[in-house]
Amino acid sequence: MIPAPETLDSIPVNIDLKDLQRKLHMKPGTQWNHVLSLAESARPYMEPKVVFKTGYIDEKFADGILLNGMRFTSTVLRKQLDSVERVFPYVMTIGSGWEKMIEASHDSLDQYYLDSIANVALISSRQYFTKHLQTRFALGKLSRLGPGSLENWPISEQKHLFSILGDVESAIGVTLTESFLMMPRKSSSGIYFPTEIPFYACQLCPKEECPSRKAAYDPNKADEYELTKPTG
Repeated sequence: MIPAPETLDSIPVNIDLKDLQRKLHMKPGTQWNHVLSLAESARPYMEPKVVFKTGYIDEKFADGILLNGMRFTSTVLRKQLDSVERVFPYVMTIGSGWEKMIEASHDSLDQYYLDSIANVALISSRQYFTKHLQTRFALGKLSRLGPGSLENWPISEQKHLFSILGDVESAIGVTLTESFLMMPRKSSSGIYFPTEIPFYACQLCPKEECPSRKAAYDPNKADEYELTKPTG
C-alpha cells in the first residue's frame, strides 16, 4: 500500500535574524532596528505548513525515475537517487498572510525588507521540516532537489509532484499557476532523499549573483553530470 500524504502544520515561525542581517548586509543601528520591528510585526501573519509523503521508487531509467507511478525526467535526480529507494516528496508554504503587510505598505524599501523576512522564514521552516524527517525516520544527512531548480529538471514537472501529494490546495493552500509557479509565492517543493555527501543544486548552476546560492558553482561536478555551462 502506498503511504497517504501527511500534513505538518505545527511548524513554529522562526526568523533567523543573523541570516536576515547577513542577507541584507546590515549593521546594527536605526535601520536594522526598523527591520527587526517589521519582522516581529510579520511573524503573526505567517503560517508554515507542509504536505509530504513517504515515496518509493518503482523503477529507474537512464534519464529519470518512476516514483509512485509517476515519471520524473532528470538525469541529475536519477544520479542522486542511484542507491536510494525511499524518498520524501513535499510542498511547503508560509502562507499568504504576510503579503497583506506588503500590500498595505507604500514604501518600496519596506516591501523589500518584508520579502527578505519571508524568504528567511521559509528557509527556517524548511530546516525544521528537515529535522522532523531525520528524527521521525531515523535518517542521517538529507539533501533535496526541486523541479525548476535546474534546467535538467524542468519546472513543468511540478504537476507530477503535486499529483503524487494529492489535493495540495486543500491540505496547505498551495496552487500552481499555468506556468507551474506556486502560489502563495513563499512556497517550496521538491524531493528529499538520504545522502552521504550533501548535495546542492547550486553546485550545478552557473548563474552568477544569485541571492539564494548555498554553494559555489562546481564546473567539475557539472562535467560529472554531463551538464555544460551556457555561453553567450
